[in-house]
Amino acid sequence: MHQVRRGRFTVTRAEDVWIWDDTGRRYLDGTAALWYCNAGHGRHEIIDAITRQLKQLDGYQIFGDFANEPALRLADEVAARAPMDDAKVFFTSGGGDSIDTAGKLARAYFQATGEPERTVLISREHGYHGTHGFGTALAGIPANRVAGPFVPDVVQVAHDDPTALEKTIVDHGPERVAAFFAEPVIGAGGVIPPPPGYLESAAEICQRHGVLFVADAVICGFGRLGNWFAIERFGVRPDMVVFAKAITSGYQPLGGVVVSGRVAAPFWDEPGRAFRHGPTYAGHPAACAAGLANIALMEQEGLLERATKLEGELLSRLQTLAGHPLVSQVRGGVGLLGGVELDAERLAAEPGLPGRVAGAAREHGALIRPMVSSLGFSPPLTITEEQLDLLVDATAAALDDVHTGTA
Repeated sequence: MHQVRRGRFTVTRAEDVWIWDDTGRRYLDGTAALWYCNAGHGRHEIIDAITRQLKQLDGYQIFGDFANEPALRLADEVAARAPMDDAKVFFTSGGGDSIDTAGKLARAYFQATGEPERTVLISREHGYHGTHGFGTALAGIPANRVAGPFVPDVVQVAHDDPTALEKTIVDHGPERVAAFFAEPVIGAGGVIPPPPGYLESAAEICQRHGVLFVADAVICGFGRLGNWFAIERFGVRPDMVVFAKAITSGYQPLGGVVVSGRVAAPFWDEPGRAFRHGPTYAGHPAACAAGLANIALMEQEGLLERATKLEGELLSRLQTLAGHPLVSQVRGGVGLLGGVELDAERLAAEPGLPGRVAGAAREHGALIRPMVSSLGFSPPLTITEEQLDLLVDATAAALDDVHTGTA
């Protein structure tokens, strides 16, 4: 999100969970930048892999029959970890590209298999799916629905009610619905874990009606929920998984879509049929080298297991804020991320309240993410319990400053 401000906050360097501004002041990165720096900042293993690759092959497109070795290797690594059968990988440059790819691919799949009337895409209220064309249409955050008219045949349903999903499918006609998009844990919409059984029920409903289940793991994937693609935590085997961000821990821009063999088949197996789509920098060799190094690093250091270990530690600390006058609810416990919902009356009187609290937290040496009505926490998976204390203590002090009018 680009905004014009009177001042600016300029980041000059970073190491592990810390960043420094241009005055030399240090801050705890409580957001892993934009949900992505899961392995921590300044990891020489990833930086060296990028450097070596740039010296060998700086870049080249992978359209048609072109390929490069890092892209081929990373596709194999991603497919081997994917929660679906006979997985195939389509690389992009980031999350927004990946959502657009999944939306187009869902419709193209049904066109290729004799059901061209299946064009309707369903998403959830509060869901965030990027800012590209399909993502803006799928957005369940009203503030993000800008610059319409939007991609047609896109509808939203309640984020927590599987019966609402089925009713929407039936009302529109199952023969017209192509895909359902769901974040395993809603991220930018407020860090909202799914109700118990919700995702499992939604997947069963989609399967019963022939609707593709698309898991948007851009925020939750590659360790944040303690596994590779987040959705497998719930025992769901989706038709597609959208990923980006933490596949490289943000060291290079890279995203993609993992699709089941069934969905890939019309474009993979049938001679002469191609999915004519792809960003220029998809499968960039340096980005794929970063992805390979990042995956190896996460496995060597047990960062997926660490996320599971620390998720309760983060939640227990955030729950100490639940009694604050500015706080109405604390959410978390499903992965190393959490959300603090702010008081509705104060928000109504001051819509900019989340930004004000985040600004005060920065003054106390921690970076947290202001969202529409809440505060978000998603630190690097390398964070320690003592550093979690610092993060939540800074947030508590910020809430006090805003409540008392000193910030």
